Amino acid sequence: MEVGKPIGNKINATRPHLLRMIRPVLLAVPATLLFVIARTYAGEIEPRAYTNTPVGVNFFLSGYTYTDGGLATAASSPIKDAELKMHTGILAYAQTVDVCGKSGKFDVILPYSELSGSALVAGQARERHVSGLNDPRFRFTVNFYGAPALPVADFSAYQQDVLIGASIQVSAPIGQYDQDKLVNLGNNRWWAKPDIGISKAWGSFTLELSTGVTLFTDNDEYLGGRTLEQAPLLTSQVHAMYNLGHGIWIALSGTYDYGGRTTIDGIRSNDHADNSRVGATLALPVNRNNSMKLYASSGVSTRTGSDFDLLGILWQYRWGQGL
Repeated sequence: MEVGKPIGNKINATRPHLLRMIRPVLLAVPATLLFVIARTYAGEIEPRAYTNTPVGVNFFLSGYTYTDGGLATAASSPIKDAELKMHTGILAYAQTVDVCGKSGKFDVILPYSELSGSALVAGQARERHVSGLNDPRFRFTVNFYGAPALPVADFSAYQQDVLIGASIQVSAPIGQYDQDKLVNLGNNRWWAKPDIGISKAWGSFTLELSTGVTLFTDNDEYLGGRTLEQAPLLTSQVHAMYNLGHGIWIALSGTYDYGGRTTIDGIRSNDHADNSRVGATLALPVNRNNSMKLYASSGVSTRTGSDFDLLGILWQYRWGQGL
């Protein structure tokens, strides 16, 4: 079936009813996209990463995030009193697909940031101003239990109970990077994050749990040609979500990161993460094809790494078969 073609008189006649039934689910999909924190791969909060959505639907997203904070560093680090501000614009695309009868999704995220900040480096004041692309991200998700692949016309009868899914996210090292600087927008290395999640619905309330591990390649151009290695970073998330009806939903979330200790030219650092964050999301419909989200997060406890507050807004346009 071609996108935009009529799908029959019977379906066309019931289309307004179908759209009212599936709108909360369609509004949920970009939640997996909107939490692009260009400063770090840790600390991201993504409610409704695992949810069922009609197949054959496309999403285009644009948004903006603002982060303000600093860096929590080990006592031996030469960097002290870091204060960073970042403005990030986001473009993203997602498509829902049928994966052997199960619902799946592919998405790509392309952020562009402007960063400014200051810190004491070995006791001397330093400033940094930089703008450019962040490393883009690509993700593939499959809900392999409790989420059959359904077209828009059949989706109104679907009721979630227990849903289990898995995803793999990959970041490519093509963002802005200067090997002579400590603070950059890109990471100059690949990383991949396999993740698994489970979601359980009780009427309008849904609880979602997920856990994953980020695996890093080496950066052979770290600070003048040194080699930076990093151990795997473990991440767990919990999200409590409530559907208010008419496409409006809210989520309260928390995330915990552990591990990721670095080694530079064979010298192991005492900088493993033991960090937690909380966040909130509000999704609001605009019309049949457009919606927006407001979101915020803040650090609760940060041992090492970025310690920041985040505010953001995302606009979504969707189209596809049966819409």
